[in-house]
Amino acid sequence: AALGYVADTNKADTKKFPKHAKDQKCSACQLYTGKAADVSGPCSLFPGKHVMPSGWCSAWVKKPA
Repeated sequence: AALGYVADTNKADTKKFPKHAKDQKCSACQLYTGKAADVSGPCSLFPGKHVMPSGWCSAWVKKPA
């Protein structure tokens, strides 16, 4: 909850997290280890849990190109 995770990046609280951008999705984050086409995948930030590729949290870090 403290990281503001949402299953849909479009539903992120932009007032609480003003640096959020609509193109920031879990599937494009370094911490997401699933594949973009997966229904859900693991995130190193949430051990033992899966997150949605279309999701977002405030720890989002762009994957290197």
